[in-house]
Amino acid sequence: MLANYAQIVRRSVLTTAALGAVMIVISLAIGGSKGLIGAVLGIALVAVFFGISVFAVGRAARKSPQAMMITAMTTYILKILLLLFFVTRFAGTTAFNSRMFGLTALVCILAWSASQVFWSMRLKTPYVEPSGR
Repeated sequence: MLANYAQIVRRSVLTTAALGAVMIVISLAIGGSKGLIGAVLGIALVAVFFGISVFAVGRAARKSPQAMMITAMTTYILKILLLLFFVTRFAGTTAFNSRMFGLTALVCILAWSASQVFWSMRLKTPYVEPSGR
């Protein structure tokens, strides 16, 4: 399972990075240097958040499926709380374009999620144990 998941993660990283690069160009064209900073910060946020999840859930998967699920739910809740903190903390900032930040983060999150689903469905992994009869 972990070997298959590593392949899914690698492909998802490539897909998300490609769309992140497109968002950098779009943000630079629309928002100038502040748009560029917003896009880079959006990509960094998504990379850190999903990196935390991959690392934590991967470590928990070695123990048991139950530990993996608890870890996934815990990291999800912590990331939502952390995102809420960042959004409220930087709500009125002029250091970067917050719209480009949000749009880039949203595009990268959707790209990551869609890529995870797409590549998971393409794997030829049996999900039923044959009885051996």
